Amino acid sequence: MEQRMTLITLGVADLQVSASFYGNILGWKRSPMSSENIVFFELNGIFLSLYNREALADDATVDAAGSGFKGFTLAHNLGSEAEVDNLINELRSKGVTIVKEPQKVFWGGYSSYFADPDDNLWEVAYNPFL
Repeated sequence: MEQRMTLITLGVADLQVSASFYGNILGWKRSPMSSENIVFFELNGIFLSLYNREALADDATVDAAGSGFKGFTLAHNLGSEAEVDNLINELRSKGVTIVKEPQKVFWGGYSSYFADPDDNLWEVAYNPFL
């Protein structure tokens, strides 16, 4: 299999709430490919899509139940510790749940985590090694 990822789809409880979070809180622009049933955001050569959780589970033929840690995180890397602090403060001012305050981390970088409306975790990090 070719080493490539094209699309990440998040199953969400309320498509409009999640679309508003990514569009209004994070300031991302919807792709014209979006419809009333699925929302796409183009991110530097990869797409993030939002789709109804129940419908996505049905498509994959799995149970939609599940809670707690999902076993993955998404990441947004920035160029400095100050940029991490600034973004987290901006998100906090918009009512976003900050799961972990910005701090130096064991691997030599600086990071924080926030949650989207479905508790998908986003790491905001400065990685001096990238």
